[in-house]
Amino acid sequence: MTDDYLTSVQKQFAYYKLLGEKTIDQLTDEQLFWQYNSESNSIAIIVKHLRGNMLSRWTDFLTTDGEKEWRSRESEFEPTINTREELMANWNEGWECLFSALRLLTPGDLQREIFIRNQGHTITEAINRQLAHYPYHVGQIVFIGKMARDTDWTSLSIPKGKSASYNAEKFIKPKQKAHFTDEFLTEKPD
Repeated sequence: MTDDYLTSVQKQFAYYKLLGEKTIDQLTDEQLFWQYNSESNSIAIIVKHLRGNMLSRWTDFLTTDGEKEWRSRESEFEPTINTREELMANWNEGWECLFSALRLLTPGDLQREIFIRNQGHTITEAINRQLAHYPYHVGQIVFIGKMARDTDWTSLSIPKGKSASYNAEKFIKPKQKAHFTDEFLTEKPD
């Protein structure tokens, strides 16, 4: 594997971080803490879970099991975040831990073995595992945001009815090598 893989995953994680933030920015404080029912999670609870997972998986990533003894996964689903500021502090702390770990990796590290709950993973497998997990939860955040905003929702992708014009704009340009996130990410991932 080359640096392309590491660059690609950093851009993809940054893209999903951005989608979450663009959703959070559209919502009122009340909407961030709304739960459909007692079995569902609010955006604040999802953020708390993401933070807990990220800190556990990416702290001392190369040398300790990804499920840390100090992690309290069950408490991640208790509604203890009370303000937008707390929510964003949790959000940013988790993502910074992830990006800090990724920045240390080289292509030569990708086949090294690490463990999550005593199960061996190559670093590539561990990254891919989280690259499936975090967008799953960001998708939940976006879905809740869309429900909460209803007709006031600002699309984070191609708006309904705009696919043809979006594609036409893409196909008038010459073929080029680019990452799909390049048009969304104006700055380098954290």
